[in-house]
Amino acid sequence: MNWLIGDYTYSAYQSLRRSRTRTLLTMLGVAIGVCSVTAIFALSQGLTDVINRQLDKLGGNLIVISPGSATPTTALANPATQQNYTTSTLSKADVTTIAHVPGVAAVAPLVVQTALLKADNRSLENTVVVATTPALETVSKLALSDGEFLAPDTPSNRIVLGHQLAINLFGTDRPIGLTLAIRGESYMVTGVLAASLDPVNYNHIDIDNAAFVTLSAGTVISQGRGQIQQIDARATNTDQLGSVSAAIQAAILQNHGGENDFTVSSGTDISKNTSDFMRTAALVLAAIAAISLVVGGVGIMNILLVGVAERTREIGIRKSVGATSTSIALQFLIESIMMSVMGGFLGYLLGYVVAFGVSTYLYFVPSVNWQVAVAALAMSVGVGILFGFYPALRAARKHPIESLRQYH
Repeated sequence: MNWLIGDYTYSAYQSLRRSRTRTLLTMLGVAIGVCSVTAIFALSQGLTDVINRQLDKLGGNLIVISPGSATPTTALANPATQQNYTTSTLSKADVTTIAHVPGVAAVAPLVVQTALLKADNRSLENTVVVATTPALETVSKLALSDGEFLAPDTPSNRIVLGHQLAINLFGTDRPIGLTLAIRGESYMVTGVLAASLDPVNYNHIDIDNAAFVTLSAGTVISQGRGQIQQIDARATNTDQLGSVSAAIQAAILQNHGGENDFTVSSGTDISKNTSDFMRTAALVLAAIAAISLVVGGVGIMNILLVGVAERTREIGIRKSVGATSTSIALQFLIESIMMSVMGGFLGYLLGYVVAFGVSTYLYFVPSVNWQVAVAALAMSVGVGILFGFYPALRAARKHPIESLRQYH
């Protein structure tokens, strides 16, 4: 049986080789579909890998508390608009409660909003302004390129800028002592963060293009409507991460009168929301891209049906000398799978070319893993079998006598 399959495969190769142009054009339909799906999955997994690497660098003892009704993953596209659509149940009382939980080394709330920043003759609209506490520097391990971060005794009219924001607003990455205006209030720059070049992170904030102020200043900027969208905490010991997370869960639950309207995430669970969101988005986009796979499959079916018609006499001769209907069907099915797999392999390579090309405009690189390769192979084989079955069946059902009467 193995020898027969090898013989059928060689015959299928020779048949496809005789019509190279037609075969190549047919393969392109499958290649385009596999290319699209490969690029989508590679980029989505690459984004998830970015956040996982960030969490690993932070030491694995990070705990994130977010409102139960919030959808942090949507903030990847526009991190500051989340507050406009959700009502956070987190409060300053929760921050104080978490700080007193045994095993918590530091805790920092994040009140995210947008504002117009003005400096000299420059102004930047919809700039992300984060109201927080000095502990954020410790919790998120923020690095400074100049000046200092917020301190416990920092006046409310002080501000820390992201590296790129400082350049965009003042034309320099050393604007220490210069002032800017937000909603008519003047703020003096006391620090500039080091360039992170990584806008995608577990805080859903593009740190390079964000400004950081005290909680009291944030209240003024938001006109008293600011909400705590997230609370970051750091456990003293990684080994106690689970117990500290459970203690935080119980403490906040008591604060909220037993209502579980928040989420406590730690370790790899912090990236779970982003991973789930990207996986869902990738599946939706892949489903759309798979339409081209269907088109490619229809092309394979069409070419094989033409091949069945052209090779009717050949089928009759083979049946008259003992070939079974199964062997005839298998011959055409192998041809279909070969075209599809070759197209899929080409599409897989092109998919990574496209993904790496697109990544030059992004802040992360595609993920190269065996899962994407297996998915591409499975799609290719599936298309070959699905769309090659009917032509193979048509060929197998040819009557030998009727077939021999045809002279093509």
